[in-house]
Amino acid sequence: MLEQGAAPPASQRPEPEPPATGLGARLMRRKPVERLVAEGGQGEGGSLRRSLGMWQLTMISIGATLGTGIFVVLGEAVPDAGPAVIVSFVIAGITALFSALSYAELAGTIPVSGSSYSYAYATMGELVAWVCGWCLILEYGVSVAAVAVGWGQYLNELLDGTLGISIPDALSAPPGDGGVFNLPALLVVLLAMAFLLRGAKESARANTIMVCVKIAALILFCAVAFAGIRAGNYTPFMPLGMAGVSAAGATLFFSYIGFDAASTAGEEAKDPQRDLPRAIMLSLIIVTALYCLVAAVAVGALPWKKFTGSEAALSGIMESVTGQSFWAVLLAAGAVIAIASVVLTVLYGQTRILFAMSRDGLVPKVFSTIHERTGVPRANTVIVSLFCGVLAAAIPLGQLADATSIGTLFAFALVNIAVIVLRRTRPTMTRTFRVPLSPLFPLIGFGLCLWMMGSLEVVTWVVFGVWMAIGLVLYFAYGMRRSRLATAEK
Repeated sequence: MLEQGAAPPASQRPEPEPPATGLGARLMRRKPVERLVAEGGQGEGGSLRRSLGMWQLTMISIGATLGTGIFVVLGEAVPDAGPAVIVSFVIAGITALFSALSYAELAGTIPVSGSSYSYAYATMGELVAWVCGWCLILEYGVSVAAVAVGWGQYLNELLDGTLGISIPDALSAPPGDGGVFNLPALLVVLLAMAFLLRGAKESARANTIMVCVKIAALILFCAVAFAGIRAGNYTPFMPLGMAGVSAAGATLFFSYIGFDAASTAGEEAKDPQRDLPRAIMLSLIIVTALYCLVAAVAVGALPWKKFTGSEAALSGIMESVTGQSFWAVLLAAGAVIAIASVVLTVLYGQTRILFAMSRDGLVPKVFSTIHERTGVPRANTVIVSLFCGVLAAAIPLGQLADATSIGTLFAFALVNIAVIVLRRTRPTMTRTFRVPLSPLFPLIGFGLCLWMMGSLEVVTWVVFGVWMAIGLVLYFAYGMRRSRLATAEK
């Protein structure tokens, strides 16, 4: 760390930026790494507080990742891949691993809240950064809604098992799924909002407790359901061929969304250069191991064709294996807590990304206004929570999961390229973590992301195209003119 007022060494000084005279130059203007880091934590009217250590950062990433895919999306993926859904998890995990390596390097080099948006701004220019940030809004914002939908399914399981009641379909399912308004999905988002408004340290403490509970719930599932495994349930292992495995892998990539959540806490970490890379890699290893273990037990205990239409599959397996509702109720309780932690941490990540974009002038400054007492972007948190809550209440799970996957894969692809670009443009920068065999590994990560994007349905691409078109209109109408880099040049 440099002392205040000290000149940085030559290796750390930013390369000179050419004046942005033409349209192309304006779109490609880059924000120097040193400026990104220097502005870390600063917002309108205050600054974020550095209160998170490596343990809390790891728990944030696990909290944002572990739960959704195995508790909710598993029931959507097994009908595509059959027992080979285990392979689908591995494929999705390997794809995430290559991108995680790139995230780890950039998080240690550029430890700010913007995650891949900020990495793109420093390496590929403002337009690409905006596109990346717009994808992150799709990744984080829509995944909050998707996770909240699944939370409602397990809440119904819990209420039915304990009180013998359930929320009517009209109030527990969105239009198109037999309901009018998904009230539980809205409620869990509002509950997460209440935690976040208290402060980052308090939210991290609550998340850590919830993460421990959901890991215990998954281990309990494996221990109980293991007795119900039948060898015949694994055959045929790949009933729909490699195409089915690939399609399921693209959907299940949704369940790995969140390992990068620690990177959004860069401005609230005590030692981000050291702790962020470690937290990202450790969380991905733990999550992948648990996913594969639970998936192997689940498809061994229940014939794959019976997963169709199940959004609370693990709870049903527990009841089927034991013949008792007690274990299913216990797992449902764990799932309610587990999925709530995903909502909490992913919602946190979304607010911090918008915070960084707002500080750069690309979105309104209300998103970077800090509340003086709590040290959190209060208005940002409320606006994002209400948007995600309404989205969760109105759109079915499957559509949300696929839309989130394509936005995430696109952002991850850009992060892999950003590592290569920064290695070439700033080779002497201090890096606390380095991707091995660069540029080979980042290129593999980039290729895997494109491959999995190609496995998604046409309708998902159409939604993604419309989303990108809306984003470009907003950038040219607002962001390009309000950009702080642009105003600094005038």
